[in-house]
Amino acid sequence: MSKRQNHRTLYLVLISLFLFTAIVVFSVLFLIPKGKEYRTLRLESKKEQQMIARVQEEYDRVDEKLEKLKGENSHTLTAFKTPFNPKKFTNNNHEDFENLYLTEIEMVDHNGSFKVYEVNATTKITSPQVFYQFLEKINKSDWIIGVNFPIYFEREGDRIKSSFTMKVHHNTI
Repeated sequence: MSKRQNHRTLYLVLISLFLFTAIVVFSVLFLIPKGKEYRTLRLESKKEQQMIARVQEEYDRVDEKLEKLKGENSHTLTAFKTPFNPKKFTNNNHEDFENLYLTEIEMVDHNGSFKVYEVNATTKITSPQVFYQFLEKINKSDWIIGVNFPIYFEREGDRIKSSFTMKVHHNTI
C-alpha cells in the first residue's frame, strides 16, 4: 500500500506542479498585461472625468450667465422677434409730429437682416424736446430701431422740421 500511496502522492505533486505552472503562465501572459492596461485605462478615465467636470462647470457658468442676460434683455429679445409694422409705427407716433412719413429705402448692400426707412417729420411745437421724447419712446417700443445721424432740423416759422433716417431690425429667420 505504500507503493500505491507513493504513486498517489507523486500524481498529486505532479498535478499540483502542472496547475501551479499553468497559473503562473496564465498570470504572466494574461493577467499582468491586462492589469497594466487596466491601470492606464483607469488613469485615462480619471483624466477624462476631470475634464468632463471642468467642462460641465464651464457650461453651467456660461448657461447661468446666458439666463441672466436673457432676463436682463428680455424686452430687446422680444423686440427683435416682433415684425415691424410701418402703419402701427405711424399711428403710435403721429401725436408727436404734425406730419410723419416713412419711406422704405432699397439698399444695394442689403444683407437681409434689416430694412432702412427714411422718416420725414414736422414737429408740432417750437422745441426739439419733442424729438428727444420721440427718441425715448422709440427706445421703449416693440421694435429694434436705430436712428442714424445726421439729423436735420430746419426752422419754419414757429415750427421745427426734422429729417432723419432710421434702421429697423427684424428677424428674417
